[in-house]
Amino acid sequence: MKENATIRAIIVDDEDLARQVIREMLKTHPEIEIVGECANGFDAVKSVAELKPDLMFLDVQMPKLDGFEVLELIGSEVAVIFATAYDEHAIRAFEVHAVDYLLKPFRAERLNDALLRAKERIGKKPAAGPDQLAAAARSAEFAERIVVKDGTRVHIFPAAKLDYAEAQDDYVALASQGKKYLKQQTISSLEASLDPKNFVRVHRSYLVNLERVSRLEPYGKDSHIAILSDGSRLPVSRSGLTRLKEFLGEKA
Repeated sequence: MKENATIRAIIVDDEDLARQVIREMLKTHPEIEIVGECANGFDAVKSVAELKPDLMFLDVQMPKLDGFEVLELIGSEVAVIFATAYDEHAIRAFEVHAVDYLLKPFRAERLNDALLRAKERIGKKPAAGPDQLAAAARSAEFAERIVVKDGTRVHIFPAAKLDYAEAQDDYVALASQGKKYLKQQTISSLEASLDPKNFVRVHRSYLVNLERVSRLEPYGKDSHIAILSDGSRLPVSRSGLTRLKEFLGEKA
């Protein structure tokens, strides 16, 4: 980026004092223009779409959406500096290609170092795509809820309420309680983020919640389909058949 180019930044933290600290520290950096502040993850996603910032200061634990869910929804166009009181998320932050990870309380010198890294990052090609972000954001734990962006709307539902997922190129169609949501994520990445005790890949294009499987039925020669509790019928490959039989045997 150019030497004197203005960097548009937003500050996202549910604590007003924390936002104020960053705001005060940035006063010595006239090249940084604060274009917005947000107190929760929902507002952060909306502000990124509306304000098109170059840089985001992002807390991890916040109401509605946490910092990693925000990052999954906004993609990798915005350079992100995490600012949080929790050191256990540092590895995950760098896995999703955050510029830096500031541990509260931090000094102005530490912020200056982070800004130098941000200036190097801004203007360069994004390092991670949405699929990488989604997978890495949950690398340390299995997802307890699923977040889907639909235009300006954000849908959140518990992972346990996912009935099944169908691969559609670089997207997955998520079926939950009679509704379907389209998310930019590969089915392999989704599978990796979910607890294998509850979800199994029954076909190269289908991932199913084991609790929704009612029975297995033969379908043609050497093939089967899974009948779900809502009547949905999913193809089952040979590799998925063994696992399903084990589960259905345990239920019996």
